[in-house]
Amino acid sequence: MTPAKLWLRIFVAGFLVISSLLVLTLATPIPYGDLSRIGLMSDREFGWTQEPPKVAPEYLHAVPLDQADIVVIGDSFSMTHRWQSVLVKAGYKVTTAFWGQFDERLCGDFDAWLARAGFKGKLVIVESVERILQERMRYTRSCETMKRPFAARTEPFAVPLEHVPGFALNWGAKLTSGLDTLKYTRAAKATTADTISTDRTKARTVVNGCDMFSHRLCNKALFFGEDDENGELPAADVAAMQAFTKSQTAFPMLWMVIPNKTTTYIDPSHSKAFVEAFKTSGLGPDLFAFAQEKKTQIRDFYFPNDTHLSMHGQLALGELMLGEVRKIVPQPPSRTP
Repeated sequence: MTPAKLWLRIFVAGFLVISSLLVLTLATPIPYGDLSRIGLMSDREFGWTQEPPKVAPEYLHAVPLDQADIVVIGDSFSMTHRWQSVLVKAGYKVTTAFWGQFDERLCGDFDAWLARAGFKGKLVIVESVERILQERMRYTRSCETMKRPFAARTEPFAVPLEHVPGFALNWGAKLTSGLDTLKYTRAAKATTADTISTDRTKARTVVNGCDMFSHRLCNKALFFGEDDENGELPAADVAAMQAFTKSQTAFPMLWMVIPNKTTTYIDPSHSKAFVEAFKTSGLGPDLFAFAQEKKTQIRDFYFPNDTHLSMHGQLALGELMLGEVRKIVPQPPSRTP
């Protein structure tokens, strides 16, 4: 074989391989869940199919801090403003900021810092997902002074999908992502055991999963490995939360600890010591028990392809929190004579 023919064969073989990879990737559904995206799992199998509820835009609009009745310090579970929209619809004025803006900590001068920023409202709600709360409380215990200025957006930081996405060519993906997605998804479908793909994403069997999820491969769902890796919350964190709340005298404080998706669907006894202590702490509602109840009542309470509550779950959470808010602030101040 002449060098020219050898080079031509290599070129044609390479072209065919690259073309095949490109076609496979283009035909792979664009992921619309955070876990299907980072874990390279196909949303043809794991994508939710139930249309999300609609929320009027005016209920998603936050107010400046100096106009707020309620300020929320939250994380990604509060970024869509969906659960807060239930409070806004009931007449409360709400603004939301995030732990990440303040180095994942609340400091000893928190209430004075809020007052200096202009807050004159009636209630502070602190929301955290289970898997990051221990780290946040460790930072909070040793922090005396808030270093960063308060800042909040009036519009949601994250805008969820309004519909199940239709097909589109996956032009933005890496050339090999289609093959990797096919490989990891096939592995998940081939066994009832847990499988792990990229970025600590796990496909795990869920008992009665098809009663609780709308996706095609409904006997399994995607979970974030960090749910397990970060360990259980200790009861000592409840004591730390109580101590911090007691130290903040300017505004009433309500805590929301949202259970990990893995805790909700796979290991309900996770963080048991924390949950038992929290129940009698007076800090806020028991969202662990709430999640156990709602997961069987609301299909896609958490997204199957994402680590977060779905918009159906968010609105149910909002209804619960409205009841909790009314225990402290019975009527929106703007409606109080």
